[in-house]
Amino acid sequence: MPVTVAVPKELTPSERRVALVPDIAARLAKLGATVVIEKEMGKSAYFADAAYQNVQVVESTDKLYQPAEVVLKVQPPTEAEIEQMKEGTVVIGFMSPHLYPERVAKLRDNKITSLAMELVPRISRAQSMDALSSQAAVAGYKAVIMAADLASVFFPMLTTAAGTIRPAKVLVIGAGVAGLQAIATARRLGAMVEGYDVRAATKEQVESLGAKFVDMEIKAEGEGGYARELTAEEKQQQQAILAKHLAAANVVITTAAIPGRPSPKIITKQMVEGMAPGSVVIDLASEGGGNCELTQAGETIEHNGVIIHGPLNVPSQTPIHASEMYSKNVFNLLSPMIKEGELQIDWEDEVIAGCTLTHAGEIKHAPTRELVEGASS
Repeated sequence: MPVTVAVPKELTPSERRVALVPDIAARLAKLGATVVIEKEMGKSAYFADAAYQNVQVVESTDKLYQPAEVVLKVQPPTEAEIEQMKEGTVVIGFMSPHLYPERVAKLRDNKITSLAMELVPRISRAQSMDALSSQAAVAGYKAVIMAADLASVFFPMLTTAAGTIRPAKVLVIGAGVAGLQAIATARRLGAMVEGYDVRAATKEQVESLGAKFVDMEIKAEGEGGYARELTAEEKQQQQAILAKHLAAANVVITTAAIPGRPSPKIITKQMVEGMAPGSVVIDLASEGGGNCELTQAGETIEHNGVIIHGPLNVPSQTPIHASEMYSKNVFNLLSPMIKEGELQIDWEDEVIAGCTLTHAGEIKHAPTRELVEGASS
């Protein structure tokens, strides 16, 4: 029997991305899968039902979940959605287990297999499945557009009859995917850009994009491509040097976020007070508490003349391209599991084993298991 892949509408009000775009739906159908989507599933990202070929469109979630063997999502399934899934269903999407331990417990209890896109191992073979990176690229681009909108200065140098206007100075903190995309976008807009990361290995990448690297001689490479926690002495050194660069910047974009953990506090209140009035801070790490200690998630505030913007779910603000990239990531994870139209999962596969959150009544991801079952015992 062909595997049935179902895609419901996203229930989170602010979520405009969708888990399946028309092109990927067609590719799933070519693999022999039966694709079922909820009516107007793609509307928030401007994909009309008519654009989806070789799919079944249903009006109720009953008709969607009843035949589903695989469910594709962007946001974690709600408890009500989990209740509608039959035992053994495979759900793929961002799971945010640190935010929703009660949902993880329900996935376990209902014997739902959940594959978390944020847990896909960061290895070469899985790059095409790395949704954290694809969505971070969207966020990095969008952060600069937000900054240009809120800034009190032009980004490029302008030569006018009234004289020459110097380009804006932009400081990007964190040179991961979001940070590098922010650097590239700010450079395209004509700004003078500096990039900083505690991982010394990023220096070459920052400079390759035409930005100047802020070198503090602190090496903090950690596991999985993330930075390790800084010591108290290193934090003091970091803040002393960063304060000077913050004071000279018109725009600061912070991107230092680690999934499932609080964002490191890099910019103190005192450092903000040393910035020039009219400066802007865009804190892409606001969902994890922010890299600036004054950031208020989802709010735009002003402190001492400095605007601090803490946007949430930034990739959703560019829903067409964000959905296209995310849908490809999901397809690249799912397609090797479909053989001759049937679902055949290789649990020994390093990628699948790495991103499995729950399976067969167990929480497979050790940190989440400790969080959920440690708290309930």
